[in-house]
Amino acid sequence: MTEHPEAPLNADEILDVVDAEDRVVGRAPRAEVMAKRLRHRCVFILATDADGRVFVHRRTPQKIVFPSLYDVFVGGVVGTGESYDEAAKREAEEELGVTGIEPEHLFTFLYTSPDHAWFSAVYRATTPVDVAPQPEEVAWHAFLTEAELATALPGWDVVPDGLEAWRRLQAWRAAQQ
Repeated sequence: MTEHPEAPLNADEILDVVDAEDRVVGRAPRAEVMAKRLRHRCVFILATDADGRVFVHRRTPQKIVFPSLYDVFVGGVVGTGESYDEAAKREAEEELGVTGIEPEHLFTFLYTSPDHAWFSAVYRATTPVDVAPQPEEVAWHAFLTEAELATALPGWDVVPDGLEAWRRLQAWRAAQQ
């Protein structure tokens, strides 16, 4: 079956629903998980090139969550029965269009808003080659230095969960020093 180009991506994908302790308590289609604000799992991968520049992108209008907004992470939902590590590798390789990504887990937090609730595992990874982003997921992309990113972010409509992950990443980095 071919999806209509304006239809949300992966609305029928089955996701694990988790409790407050991040234990699986059920399963539901992605569209239902989002509509009912069911807690689930996501991964965020800060992808950098060999020079340390950050991969940033604008999401396509077909994304079910935060369409057409900018993001400083690649990633997505953790599939049913999938580990965070497996999802991070899969999502990074799919979205960047490369193989050989080895994401490193940094920390996990619970992202909540009036509309959403998901455990967010934050990773970092270096892209081993030039990227070929997935056109269904990525409408525009660039590699920016963190200084360029700091200048650009205030003027962009950025995904709120990614902004929260970025803020927490900066705090995590400061605590590591």
